[in-house]
Amino acid sequence: MKLIFAIVSNDDSSAVSSALTKNGYSVTKLATTGGFLMAGNTTFISGVEDDQVDKVIEIISKQSSRRTQIVPSTSTMDVGMYSSFPVEVTVGGSTIFVLNVDRFEKV
Repeated sequence: MKLIFAIVSNDDSSAVSSALTKNGYSVTKLATTGGFLMAGNTTFISGVEDDQVDKVIEIISKQSSRRTQIVPSTSTMDVGMYSSFPVEVTVGGSTIFVLNVDRFEKV
């Protein structure tokens, strides 16, 4: 058995959740925040059999797309002044971790 942690943008959260449950996978959703953009994410946790891992990853990948976004950034000038300018960054997609489960009990 495997435990899958998938960190997904809040923009894609609903589609990922719907697709996983529609395909019969139980998931737990946690509200999380990314460290780089400080943007909201959803972390999905799901326990699946070894042969189902690739299918779950495929579902998550199809429902969470990468895209570019313009975000403000600041830089310091020589005299201690700050200047703000837009920077294009890639957001979305998903980060997925798969861990071995030594023991599972549902009581």
